[in-house]
Amino acid sequence: MNRKIALFFIILNVILTLNSGASKKTDPFYYQNAVYREEIKSVQLYRIGNELSNPVIELGSDAKLALKFDELAEDVKNFTYTLIHCDVNWNESYIQQSEYLSGFPDNPVTDYAMSFNTTVRFVNYQVQIPNDDCAPKYSGNYALVVFEENNRENLVLIQRFYVVEPLIKIEGLVKKATFDPFNGENQEVDFKIINQQLKLLNPREDIKVVLMQNRRWDNAILNLRPSFIRDNVLDYDYNKENVFPGGNEFRYFDVRTRRYNGENIEDIKFIRPYYHVTVLPDAIRSNKKYSPYKEMNGNYVIESQDRVTDFDTECDYMFVHFYLPMQSQLAGGSVNVFGALTGWNANKTNEMKWNFLSAGYELSLLLKQGYYNYQYVYVPDGAKKADSVNLEGTYYMTENDYQIFAYYRDQAGRYDRLVGFTNLNSAIR
Repeated sequence: MNRKIALFFIILNVILTLNSGASKKTDPFYYQNAVYREEIKSVQLYRIGNELSNPVIELGSDAKLALKFDELAEDVKNFTYTLIHCDVNWNESYIQQSEYLSGFPDNPVTDYAMSFNTTVRFVNYQVQIPNDDCAPKYSGNYALVVFEENNRENLVLIQRFYVVEPLIKIEGLVKKATFDPFNGENQEVDFKIINQQLKLLNPREDIKVVLMQNRRWDNAILNLRPSFIRDNVLDYDYNKENVFPGGNEFRYFDVRTRRYNGENIEDIKFIRPYYHVTVLPDAIRSNKKYSPYKEMNGNYVIESQDRVTDFDTECDYMFVHFYLPMQSQLAGGSVNVFGALTGWNANKTNEMKWNFLSAGYELSLLLKQGYYNYQYVYVPDGAKKADSVNLEGTYYMTENDYQIFAYYRDQAGRYDRLVGFTNLNSAIR
């Protein structure tokens, strides 16, 4: 009897262990662009040669990505980085790092430099991907993870990037939405996938598409299936499923110099120990007519028009003060400054505060010298998607970039391959 009881508990322990492992596998870590420390600033990841480019490179090509970030500190830290392969939904793939990486899984960040002749002291760090110590071998989604003291739980930041093997061709067009009950507010993204190389047994399931507007993940369209399949062409021509609010052109301001007021800057003052920059008071634009002008679709560049030789280490930090007048405080949500300058995230660090005395929303952000785009968004309590329509307006004529990612996994595949990517612009017909 004792043996039977002991055997029962052994079997029970094995079952619980297996179930525990299965539970962990169904709840993997979700990788999103994030900064985990207040002192980490100006995080950028782009293809070398174009600071405004999407962080996308072709598998096996000579192209490289540059990760740049600053830490507001006077001493160099022991930072380490790794690359994590993710599925189409940005959960960690069920494959070993030794399979999808050549070189070492963890590598020190050895390229750093101290700030020079700035009022705010910082250390600038840089990493290039791929390099001799670490290079992706598979296509797909990747998370570049930086942590401290060789401890992966001591996170510093996460940035997403993409490695594509161009096995399919994507052609598309952005136009005024066919079905638009609000009379000219929306844009429709029609496209088709032309396949000459992949053996698609079940195209509706084997190919997954992600459609993004200006690199925003909060309003991305996922799980879009082809509306029609003929021969080797998958057609995505819908009237509702592929529609985005056109939005409005991004606001902008210029803080590339400390010597005079740049565009849309009301005042620059040095109040020891920081420079303080006041952006011209803004206004709600949802009740105004559309007015076109050139901007960068929410991005920013680090740059100076002062006498400097290295933008990375000699561009100074300034407190930038935003003010949005409003008749009354909005209930049921927050108002945020939004764009690449906030990592395309609407959270507590960029949430504006209501000032009863000035009758408006206010926010101060510590930003590096450069040229910035931004918008004001409203985020309902508990919502994940930021809404710019009520504060900025929306028009089908607005110039926007759209990113289309196509992923492939056959029935025997263990990871999602990124087999196609294109960037469409609404102003190009």
